[in-house]
This record gives sequence, structure tokens and C-alpha cells, in this order.
Amino acid sequence: MRREYLAVSNRLPFALMLVATLLAGCNRPPELIGVENPEIPTAHLAEVRRHKVFITTTRQATEVTGAFFSAARAPALGLASVVTTVPPNHKVGEVERPQELPPDPRKEFTIVEPMVYRSDTSFIAEINRELAQRPPGQRRLLLFVHGYNNTASDAILRLTQFVEDTNYQGVPVLMTWASAASATRYVYDMNSALIARGKLKEISDIMVNTNAESVDIFSHSMGTLLTMEGLVDAQKAGTLGKRRTINNIVLASPDIDIDLFRTQIEQLSPQIREKIFLLVSKDDRALLASRRIAGGVPRVGATDAAKLDGLGVTVIDLSQIHDSSSGSHSKFAGSPEVVKLIGAGMNRSGGFSRGQTPGLAAMLNNVPILISGG
Repeated sequence: MRREYLAVSNRLPFALMLVATLLAGCNRPPELIGVENPEIPTAHLAEVRRHKVFITTTRQATEVTGAFFSAARAPALGLASVVTTVPPNHKVGEVERPQELPPDPRKEFTIVEPMVYRSDTSFIAEINRELAQRPPGQRRLLLFVHGYNNTASDAILRLTQFVEDTNYQGVPVLMTWASAASATRYVYDMNSALIARGKLKEISDIMVNTNAESVDIFSHSMGTLLTMEGLVDAQKAGTLGKRRTINNIVLASPDIDIDLFRTQIEQLSPQIREKIFLLVSKDDRALLASRRIAGGVPRVGATDAAKLDGLGVTVIDLSQIHDSSSGSHSKFAGSPEVVKLIGAGMNRSGGFSRGQTPGLAAMLNNVPILISGG
């Protein structure tokens, strides 16, 4: 199947640039997709751990070394996969990312063996091969949707670290939309996320046609906006949760207008709402900056948990967690305590459940769990 692509650009007004830069670091490490170290081939290292990551994307393909996919928007859905390696010195909550190329797989994450699939059929067949390597009960898919200011490398590395640290037993599938990966292009990213909404049904169709027993959905930051819009569309179409079992829907640090979120939740059935888990933190600096860009409207992920009562979802307040290596906006992966909590819930047969989730909180210190009524 031949896929064509279109590049579109956008920029924030200068007045918002200083606010936007609060949402990201100054220096971005190099892209590393497909970059092998010729002196230390990953295939020769028995001690590294490997993960096969499947990729669905609305990014345009690129020939730039290490990038694989660009920030430009593509009209057709791209399908790919990579193999990632985790070094033996890996610490839970960390991404040991190379600061220069080529990476050293003995000490750093790598992303190798990039492959592009020309048809849905070949993509599904490869996913099924991975599922078949797992025993019944673990043949699950994890659909991971990244947030604002991410390159494809950023998203793949974060998903790999999350899968490694949670010991997720299923097969990871990344949805990487056309983020500009620039702190000053917040509006471009938001529009890219909304443009990608139209491809979620296609991604859903692909996942339904695999041999997966069930699906987990995990999204972060601006990716939660895309996820919620896709859930609402599927609910209206009458397909949500009908074609494939959904175990958990985890929304980490949602960068969503709180009033918009309430209208989205109202359109979802009680059966879907009870599968939704919100990870919020009042000290989320990125969402405080996002609130300023949004004209002062609170973002869900930085809202007091008590204010989310009555929505029929489960809220986990991470405000008292301060050990995240990746800052206040990515506690879901950067805090060893939190990532272990999530892993314990997602790997349980049937996933998280409302009755069991408060018990999992005992793994953490002072983490309030609010089970919100409908």
C-alpha cells in the first residue's frame, strides 16, 4: 500500500513563547531510530533486554538519520515497528538516553531494526506473531498515546521504559501523532492531535483484527485529548467496548480543558467511565503553563482531585509524589513508586478494578485514591 504525506506548519504568537518554554527542556538529545553502534552490535549482547514496539503514526516519513518520522502531518496512517533495547544498568523510572551517537547499548537505550509495513495485513500478521509468543491471558495490546513536544524517538523511548518498568506482559503499540517537538509550537501540537483523531477508528480496526484477547489504553498529557475525542467518537458509533474488551483507560496528567472534559465524560457510558483512571498532580508545572496559554482555564491533570468528584471515574492524586526523575508532568513513568503501582494494576488479570485499586495504593506513601461517583 503506497502512502502519501503532506507537511503543514504553524507557530505560537511570540507573546506565548516564554510560557511554552516552561513545558520542555532546552537541549534535546539526538534522534536514534535505526542508529546502531558498529563496534557494539546489540545482537551480540545477551545482557540487554529487548522489546518489539509497533507504531501507528500520522507523521510524515523522513530520511533524516535517526528520525524515521518527522513533525509534518501525513494524510495516511503510517505503520511500522522497531526493536528497542534496555541496558543492564537501567534504573526504574529512568531513561538512560544517549546524548551523542552512536549509542552504547551496554549503558544506554537503543532503537534498532526499524521496519515499515505497506499494508494493514502485514502489520496485523506481525503483531499476531508477537502475541503468539505470550501465553493465554497475556495476549493483550497496550495502545500508548504520547503527549506534547515529543519526537518519535522520545515517544518510543518513553513507551519502552514504561513497558520495562511496569513489566507489562502484552504487546506495546505506539500511536505517535505529528508533534512539532518544539516548546514554542503548542498550538500546532494541539491541532495535530485533533487532526489525528480521524485515524483512531483505523487504528481500532487494526487492533480488533489482531488475535489480542483485550486492550489497555494509556495516554499522557495532550495525548489524553486525542484519546478522549476518540472514545467519544467510538461511543457515538456504538462500537466502544463492543468489538474488543478494554481493560483499563489510564489518562496521565491530562492536558484537557476541565469543562471540555466534563462534556466528554458525559457522553461515555457508565461501563466505560468505570474503566477510566486519572493520574493528577496539583504541582504539575507543565499544566500550570498550559493553563496560562488556555486563558486561565484549569487543566484536568492539575485539578484538585476533589473537584473531579461525580464524574464516575477513579482519580489517583500524585501531588505528594516528589521522586520523579522526569519532573512533575511525567510522574507516571519517572517515579519508581508510581510506575510500579501502575504495573501491578495493569498486569493483574482483568486489569485495574475499583475494588482493588485502593489496595494497590498501599505500595505508595500518602497517595489519595478517589473513586468518583456517577
